[in-house]
Amino acid sequence: MKHERTLVRASDIGLWAYCQRAWWLARVRQVTHQHPARLVRGTTHHETHGKTVAQAQQYRRWGHRLLALAMLLSGFALAIWLWQSG
Repeated sequence: MKHERTLVRASDIGLWAYCQRAWWLARVRQVTHQHPARLVRGTTHHETHGKTVAQAQQYRRWGHRLLALAMLLSGFALAIWLWQSG
């Protein structure tokens, strides 16, 4: 009995992870998209949104760093004040 192996490509994994239904329609059913212009617009929108989310995450990390620095400096200032007044 011959066992057939299929090749799994990285693009297939990416498409499947992005939208399993779209992968199934494109790869298994071999259905072409009915509105390719909408598909391009949607892909562009998702890429733009992804960049915005990545930028927001970066701002959040910087906010946490600045908050930690402010707390550290406030602690030093309080320690110096207590040391000088005591």
